[in-house]
Amino acid sequence: MPARRIQTRVRRTNGRVQADPPQRIPIIAVDANGADLGPGEVVAGANLAAQQGVRVLLFGPAAEMGAAGPGIEVIDAPESIAKAANPAAAARSQRDSSIVRAARAVADGDADALVSAGATGAALAAALFNIKRDRGILRPALAAQIPVPGAPVTLVDVGANTEVRAEYLVQFAFMGAALAHVVHGVARPRVALLSVGEEATRGTPLVQDVHARLSAAAGLRFVGNIEGHALTEGKADVVVTDGFTGNVTLKVMEGVSDKMIALLKETAVSTRRAKAGGVLMAPALRAFRDEISPEIAGGAYLLGLRRIGVVGHGRFTARGFEQAILLAARGVNGDIVGRTHEALEAAGALRKLGAVSDSGSTVSAS
Repeated sequence: MPARRIQTRVRRTNGRVQADPPQRIPIIAVDANGADLGPGEVVAGANLAAQQGVRVLLFGPAAEMGAAGPGIEVIDAPESIAKAANPAAAARSQRDSSIVRAARAVADGDADALVSAGATGAALAAALFNIKRDRGILRPALAAQIPVPGAPVTLVDVGANTEVRAEYLVQFAFMGAALAHVVHGVARPRVALLSVGEEATRGTPLVQDVHARLSAAAGLRFVGNIEGHALTEGKADVVVTDGFTGNVTLKVMEGVSDKMIALLKETAVSTRRAKAGGVLMAPALRAFRDEISPEIAGGAYLLGLRRIGVVGHGRFTARGFEQAILLAARGVNGDIVGRTHEALEAAGALRKLGAVSDSGSTVSAS
Protein backbone atom coordinates (compact mmCIF):
# COMPACT_ATOMS: atom_id res chain seq x y z
CA MET A 1 0.00 0.00 0.00
CA PRO A 2 1.50 3.40 -0.94
CA ALA A 3 2.54 5.71 1.88
CA ARG A 4 0.32 8.72 2.54
CA ARG A 5 1.51 12.23 3.28
CA ILE A 6 0.20 13.55 6.62
CA GLN A 7 -1.05 17.11 7.00
CA THR A 8 -2.80 18.87 9.88
CA ARG A 9 -5.47 21.58 9.73
CA VAL A 10 -6.92 23.74 12.48
CA ARG A 11 -10.53 24.89 12.74
CA ARG A 12 -12.72 26.71 15.26
CA THR A 13 -15.65 24.85 16.84
CA ASN A 14 -17.94 26.47 19.42
CA GLY A 15 -15.42 29.24 19.94
CA ARG A 16 -12.50 26.86 20.56
CA VAL A 17 -9.61 26.19 18.24
CA GLN A 18 -9.29 22.47 17.52
CA ALA A 19 -6.92 20.48 15.36
CA ASP A 20 -8.53 18.34 12.69
CA PRO A 21 -7.36 14.75 12.38
CA PRO A 22 -4.15 14.61 10.28
CA GLN A 23 -4.86 14.61 6.55
CA ARG A 24 -3.28 11.94 4.38
CA ILE A 25 -3.02 11.48 0.65
CA PRO A 26 -6.42 9.90 -0.07
CA ILE A 27 -6.68 6.38 -1.44
CA ILE A 28 -9.78 5.99 -3.61
CA ALA A 29 -11.30 2.59 -4.47
CA VAL A 30 -12.71 2.74 -8.00
CA ASP A 31 -15.06 0.26 -9.67
CA ALA A 32 -14.05 0.21 -13.35
CA ASN A 33 -17.09 -1.78 -14.50
CA GLY A 34 -20.24 0.00 -15.68
CA ALA A 35 -18.64 2.66 -17.88
CA ASP A 36 -20.28 2.96 -21.31
CA LEU A 37 -16.88 3.42 -22.98
CA GLY A 38 -15.36 0.45 -21.16
CA PRO A 39 -12.92 -0.04 -18.27
CA GLY A 40 -10.06 1.49 -20.25
CA GLU A 41 -11.74 4.90 -20.05
CA VAL A 42 -11.88 4.62 -16.25
CA VAL A 43 -8.18 3.72 -16.18
CA ALA A 44 -7.39 6.80 -18.27
CA GLY A 45 -9.29 8.96 -15.79
CA ALA A 46 -7.53 7.29 -12.86
CA ASN A 47 -4.17 8.05 -14.46
CA LEU A 48 -5.11 11.73 -14.73
CA ALA A 49 -6.20 11.83 -11.07
CA ALA A 50 -3.07 10.00 -9.90
CA GLN A 51 -0.92 12.62 -11.58
CA GLN A 52 -2.46 15.10 -9.13
CA GLY A 53 -1.40 13.12 -6.07
CA VAL A 54 -4.39 10.84 -5.45
CA ARG A 55 -3.80 7.12 -4.92
CA VAL A 56 -6.21 4.73 -6.66
CA LEU A 57 -7.20 1.09 -6.13
CA LEU A 58 -8.78 0.05 -9.42
CA PHE A 59 -11.18 -2.93 -9.39
CA GLY A 60 -12.17 -4.43 -12.73
CA PRO A 61 -11.17 -6.81 -15.54
CA ALA A 62 -7.37 -6.43 -15.66
CA ALA A 63 -7.23 -7.81 -19.21
CA GLU A 64 -9.43 -4.94 -20.47
CA MET A 65 -8.06 -2.03 -18.48
CA GLY A 66 -4.77 -1.34 -20.20
CA ALA A 67 -1.75 0.30 -18.63
CA ALA A 68 -2.07 1.97 -15.23
CA GLY A 69 0.49 4.56 -14.22
CA PRO A 70 2.22 5.35 -10.93
CA GLY A 71 -0.04 5.66 -7.91
CA ILE A 72 -2.54 3.09 -9.20
CA GLU A 73 -2.93 -0.51 -8.08
CA VAL A 74 -5.03 -2.74 -10.35
CA ILE A 75 -7.04 -5.51 -8.66
CA ASP A 76 -8.40 -8.08 -11.11
CA ALA A 77 -12.17 -8.24 -10.51
CA PRO A 78 -13.89 -9.03 -13.83
CA GLU A 79 -17.29 -9.86 -12.36
CA SER A 80 -19.78 -7.01 -12.76
CA ILE A 81 -23.26 -6.32 -11.35
CA ALA A 82 -23.57 -2.95 -13.10
CA LYS A 83 -26.55 -4.14 -15.15
CA ALA A 84 -28.17 -6.33 -12.49
CA ALA A 85 -31.98 -6.14 -12.46
CA ASN A 86 -31.95 -6.43 -8.66
CA PRO A 87 -28.83 -4.59 -7.43
CA ALA A 88 -29.49 -5.35 -3.75
CA ALA A 89 -29.72 -9.10 -4.33
CA ALA A 90 -26.68 -9.04 -6.62
CA ALA A 91 -24.60 -7.11 -4.08
CA ARG A 92 -25.44 -9.71 -1.42
CA SER A 93 -24.82 -12.80 -3.55
CA GLN A 94 -21.98 -11.77 -5.87
CA ARG A 95 -19.31 -10.93 -3.32
CA ASP A 96 -16.50 -11.06 -5.88
CA SER A 97 -18.02 -8.41 -8.15
CA SER A 98 -15.87 -5.33 -8.71
CA ILE A 99 -18.18 -2.87 -6.93
CA VAL A 100 -18.55 -5.09 -3.86
CA ARG A 101 -14.81 -5.63 -3.61
CA ALA A 102 -14.20 -1.89 -3.97
CA ALA A 103 -16.77 -1.15 -1.24
CA ARG A 104 -15.17 -3.79 1.01
CA ALA A 105 -11.79 -2.13 0.54
CA VAL A 106 -13.28 1.09 1.90
CA ALA A 107 -15.05 -0.69 4.75
CA ASP A 108 -11.84 -2.50 5.72
CA GLY A 109 -9.82 0.72 5.76
CA ASP A 110 -7.69 -0.08 2.71
CA ALA A 111 -9.21 2.91 0.93
CA ASP A 112 -10.77 6.18 2.09
CA ALA A 113 -13.61 6.55 -0.42
CA LEU A 114 -15.54 4.68 -3.11
CA VAL A 115 -16.07 5.75 -6.73
CA SER A 116 -18.47 3.91 -9.04
CA ALA A 117 -18.31 4.20 -12.81
CA GLY A 118 -22.01 4.76 -13.29
CA ALA A 119 -24.06 1.92 -11.79
CA THR A 120 -26.07 3.82 -9.19
CA GLY A 121 -28.12 0.91 -7.87
CA ALA A 122 -25.14 -1.41 -7.57
CA ALA A 123 -23.01 1.26 -5.89
CA LEU A 124 -25.73 2.12 -3.39
CA ALA A 125 -26.40 -1.52 -2.50
CA ALA A 126 -22.71 -2.40 -2.17
CA ALA A 127 -22.07 0.67 -0.04
CA LEU A 128 -25.01 0.02 2.29
CA PHE A 129 -24.08 -3.61 2.86
CA ASN A 130 -20.36 -3.00 3.34
CA ILE A 131 -19.50 0.60 4.26
CA LYS A 132 -22.88 1.01 6.01
CA ARG A 133 -24.77 4.08 7.15
CA ASP A 134 -23.14 6.48 9.56
CA ARG A 135 -24.38 6.45 13.14
CA GLY A 136 -27.75 8.22 13.45
CA ILE A 137 -28.35 8.51 9.69
CA LEU A 138 -31.77 7.33 8.56
CA ARG A 139 -31.09 7.10 4.82
CA PRO A 140 -28.11 7.86 2.60
CA ALA A 141 -28.70 10.37 -0.19
CA LEU A 142 -27.18 11.23 -3.56
CA ALA A 143 -26.12 14.87 -3.87
CA ALA A 144 -25.26 16.21 -7.32
CA GLN A 145 -23.96 19.63 -8.28
CA ILE A 146 -26.07 21.15 -11.04
CA PRO A 147 -23.58 22.99 -13.28
CA VAL A 148 -25.33 26.36 -13.46
CA PRO A 149 -22.83 28.91 -14.86
CA GLY A 150 -21.73 31.23 -12.10
CA ALA A 151 -24.10 29.77 -9.49
CA PRO A 152 -23.76 25.98 -9.07
CA VAL A 153 -26.49 24.32 -7.03
CA THR A 154 -26.32 21.11 -5.01
CA LEU A 155 -29.44 18.99 -5.50
CA VAL A 156 -30.14 16.28 -2.94
CA ASP A 157 -31.53 13.57 -3.27
CA VAL A 158 -31.08 12.65 -6.96
CA GLY A 159 -31.88 8.94 -6.90
CA ALA A 160 -31.11 7.04 -3.71
CA ASN A 161 -34.61 7.24 -2.15
CA THR A 162 -37.72 7.21 -4.29
CA GLU A 163 -39.95 7.42 -1.20
CA VAL A 164 -39.10 9.56 1.80
CA ARG A 165 -40.28 10.73 5.21
CA ALA A 166 -39.95 14.22 6.65
CA GLU A 167 -37.05 13.16 8.86
CA TYR A 168 -35.08 12.02 5.83
CA LEU A 169 -35.43 15.35 4.06
CA VAL A 170 -34.35 17.25 7.17
CA GLN A 171 -31.19 15.17 7.30
CA PHE A 172 -30.66 15.66 3.56
CA ALA A 173 -30.74 19.43 4.12
CA PHE A 174 -27.90 19.26 6.64
CA MET A 175 -25.93 16.82 4.50
CA GLY A 176 -26.22 19.11 1.48
CA ALA A 177 -25.27 22.20 3.51
CA ALA A 178 -22.16 20.47 4.88
CA LEU A 179 -21.18 19.39 1.38
CA ALA A 180 -21.66 22.88 -0.09
CA HIS A 181 -19.58 24.38 2.71
CA VAL A 182 -16.67 21.92 2.82
CA VAL A 183 -16.29 20.94 -0.84
CA HIS A 184 -17.74 23.86 -2.78
CA GLY A 185 -16.53 26.60 -0.44
CA VAL A 186 -19.88 28.26 0.34
CA ALA A 187 -19.50 30.02 3.70
CA ARG A 188 -23.18 29.91 4.75
CA PRO A 189 -25.09 27.74 2.27
CA ARG A 190 -28.67 28.79 1.52
CA VAL A 191 -30.91 25.73 1.69
CA ALA A 192 -34.25 25.55 -0.14
CA LEU A 193 -37.00 22.95 -0.46
CA LEU A 194 -38.23 22.05 -3.96
CA SER A 195 -41.98 22.62 -4.25
CA VAL A 196 -44.74 23.85 -6.57
CA GLY A 197 -44.85 27.28 -4.96
CA GLU A 198 -42.82 29.53 -2.69
CA GLU A 199 -45.45 29.82 0.04
CA ALA A 200 -45.10 27.63 3.13
CA THR A 201 -48.60 26.26 2.54
CA ARG A 202 -47.86 25.05 -1.00
CA GLY A 203 -46.94 21.49 -1.90
CA THR A 204 -47.91 18.10 -0.52
CA PRO A 205 -48.53 17.56 3.20
CA LEU A 206 -45.02 16.05 3.36
CA VAL A 207 -43.45 19.17 1.82
CA GLN A 208 -45.40 21.43 4.16
CA ASP A 209 -44.25 19.37 7.15
CA VAL A 210 -40.63 19.52 6.03
CA HIS A 211 -40.89 23.28 5.46
CA ALA A 212 -41.99 23.76 9.06
CA ARG A 213 -39.18 21.54 10.38
CA LEU A 214 -36.48 23.23 8.34
CA SER A 215 -37.75 26.68 9.35
CA ALA A 216 -37.22 25.71 12.98
CA ALA A 217 -33.91 23.85 12.47
CA ALA A 218 -30.96 25.27 14.38
CA GLY A 219 -27.78 26.01 12.45
CA LEU A 220 -29.40 25.85 9.01
CA ARG A 221 -29.82 28.81 6.68
CA PHE A 222 -33.21 27.81 5.30
CA VAL A 223 -34.56 30.22 2.65
CA GLY A 224 -37.91 28.54 2.06
CA ASN A 225 -39.50 26.82 -0.91
CA ILE A 226 -38.17 27.09 -4.43
CA GLU A 227 -39.89 26.24 -7.71
CA GLY A 228 -38.29 24.24 -10.49
CA HIS A 229 -37.63 27.20 -12.77
CA ALA A 230 -35.68 28.93 -9.99
CA LEU A 231 -33.06 26.16 -9.74
CA THR A 232 -30.93 28.07 -12.23
CA GLU A 233 -31.51 31.55 -10.79
CA GLY A 234 -29.03 31.46 -7.92
CA LYS A 235 -31.64 31.70 -5.16
CA ALA A 236 -30.22 28.75 -3.20
CA ASP A 237 -26.96 26.84 -2.87
CA VAL A 238 -28.64 23.57 -1.83
CA VAL A 239 -32.06 22.30 -2.93
CA VAL A 240 -33.70 19.38 -1.12
CA THR A 241 -36.21 16.91 -2.55
CA ASP A 242 -36.98 13.19 -2.72
CA GLY A 243 -34.88 10.94 -4.93
CA PHE A 244 -37.60 10.36 -7.53
CA THR A 245 -38.25 14.06 -8.12
CA GLY A 246 -34.55 14.89 -7.92
CA ASN A 247 -33.55 12.24 -10.43
CA VAL A 248 -36.19 13.35 -12.93
CA THR A 249 -35.20 17.00 -12.44
CA LEU A 250 -31.51 16.29 -12.95
CA LYS A 251 -32.04 14.23 -16.10
CA VAL A 252 -34.39 16.79 -17.63
CA MET A 253 -31.81 19.52 -17.04
CA GLU A 254 -29.02 17.38 -18.52
CA GLY A 255 -31.19 16.56 -21.54
CA VAL A 256 -32.00 20.22 -22.16
CA SER A 257 -28.31 21.15 -21.82
CA ASP A 258 -27.26 18.45 -24.31
CA LYS A 259 -29.95 19.53 -26.78
CA MET A 260 -29.01 23.17 -26.43
CA ILE A 261 -25.35 22.45 -27.18
CA ALA A 262 -26.33 20.33 -30.19
CA LEU A 263 -28.58 23.11 -31.54
CA LEU A 264 -25.83 25.68 -31.11
CA LYS A 265 -23.48 23.48 -33.11
CA GLU A 266 -26.06 23.03 -35.88
CA THR A 267 -26.77 26.74 -36.01
CA ALA A 268 -23.07 27.58 -36.18
CA VAL A 269 -22.68 25.66 -39.46
CA SER A 270 -26.11 26.31 -40.99
CA THR A 271 -25.01 29.12 -43.37
CA ARG A 272 -21.77 30.61 -44.62
CA ARG A 273 -22.29 33.67 -42.44
CA ALA A 274 -23.03 31.45 -39.42
CA LYS A 275 -19.84 29.49 -40.06
CA ALA A 276 -17.80 32.69 -40.09
CA GLY A 277 -19.42 33.78 -36.83
CA GLY A 278 -19.00 30.31 -35.41
CA VAL A 279 -15.24 30.47 -35.85
CA LEU A 280 -15.15 33.66 -33.81
CA MET A 281 -17.50 32.26 -31.17
CA ALA A 282 -15.83 28.85 -30.90
CA PRO A 283 -13.63 29.56 -27.82
CA ALA A 284 -16.54 31.08 -25.88
CA LEU A 285 -18.87 28.22 -26.86
CA ARG A 286 -16.32 25.61 -25.80
CA ALA A 287 -15.91 27.34 -22.43
CA PHE A 288 -19.71 27.44 -22.00
CA ARG A 289 -20.01 23.76 -22.96
CA ASP A 290 -17.36 22.82 -20.42
CA GLU A 291 -19.01 24.87 -17.67
CA ILE A 292 -22.37 23.10 -18.00
CA SER A 293 -20.94 19.63 -18.65
CA PRO A 294 -21.83 16.98 -16.03
CA GLU A 295 -18.25 15.72 -16.38
CA ILE A 296 -16.89 18.84 -14.71
CA ALA A 297 -19.10 18.21 -11.65
CA GLY A 298 -17.63 14.71 -11.33
CA GLY A 299 -20.84 12.89 -10.45
CA ALA A 300 -22.91 12.68 -7.27
CA TYR A 301 -21.78 12.29 -3.68
CA LEU A 302 -23.31 9.37 -1.81
CA LEU A 303 -23.80 10.96 1.61
CA GLY A 304 -24.77 9.46 4.96
CA LEU A 305 -22.29 6.57 4.93
CA ARG A 306 -19.38 5.94 7.28
CA ARG A 307 -17.08 6.82 4.40
CA ILE A 308 -17.45 8.92 1.25
CA GLY A 309 -18.92 7.54 -1.96
CA VAL A 310 -19.14 9.13 -5.44
CA VAL A 311 -21.28 7.85 -8.32
CA GLY A 312 -20.24 9.00 -11.78
CA HIS A 313 -22.20 8.90 -15.05
CA GLY A 314 -21.75 5.73 -17.05
CA ARG A 315 -21.24 7.89 -20.16
CA PHE A 316 -18.30 9.79 -18.67
CA THR A 317 -15.05 10.02 -20.58
CA ALA A 318 -11.65 9.90 -18.88
CA ARG A 319 -12.08 13.55 -17.92
CA GLY A 320 -15.27 12.80 -16.01
CA PHE A 321 -13.77 9.86 -14.13
CA GLU A 322 -10.77 11.99 -13.24
CA GLN A 323 -13.14 14.57 -11.73
CA ALA A 324 -15.12 11.86 -9.89
CA ILE A 325 -11.94 10.58 -8.22
CA LEU A 326 -10.81 14.10 -7.34
CA LEU A 327 -14.29 14.85 -5.99
CA ALA A 328 -14.00 11.84 -3.68
CA ALA A 329 -10.55 13.00 -2.56
CA ARG A 330 -11.88 16.47 -1.72
CA GLY A 331 -14.62 14.88 0.34
CA VAL A 332 -12.05 12.87 2.29
CA ASN A 333 -9.76 15.85 2.89
CA GLY A 334 -12.70 18.03 3.87
CA ASP A 335 -14.03 15.40 6.30
CA ILE A 336 -17.54 15.52 4.84
CA VAL A 337 -18.61 12.57 7.00
CA GLY A 338 -17.42 14.11 10.26
CA ARG A 339 -18.71 17.59 9.57
CA THR A 340 -22.10 16.34 8.43
CA HIS A 341 -22.41 14.32 11.62
CA GLU A 342 -21.47 17.37 13.72
CA ALA A 343 -24.11 19.54 12.02
CA LEU A 344 -26.84 16.92 12.41
CA GLU A 345 -25.92 16.30 16.03
CA ALA A 346 -25.94 20.02 16.85
CA ALA A 347 -29.43 20.32 15.33
CA GLY A 348 -30.76 17.22 17.09
CA ALA A 349 -31.51 15.66 13.69
CA LEU A 350 -29.77 12.31 14.22
CA ARG A 351 -31.80 9.18 14.84
CA LYS A 352 -31.73 8.32 18.53
CA LEU A 353 -30.01 5.09 19.46
CA GLY A 354 -32.54 2.31 19.86
CA ALA A 355 -35.15 4.07 17.73
CA VAL A 356 -36.97 1.92 15.22
CA SER A 357 -35.97 2.50 11.59
CA ASP A 358 -37.27 0.96 8.41
CA SER A 359 -35.33 -1.49 6.26
CA GLY A 360 -33.16 0.98 4.33
CA SER A 361 -32.96 2.82 1.06
CA THR A 362 -35.01 2.01 -1.98
CA VAL A 363 -32.18 1.24 -4.37
CA SER A 364 -32.53 3.10 -7.65
CA ALA A 365 -31.29 1.55 -10.87
CA SER A 366 -30.98 4.94 -12.55
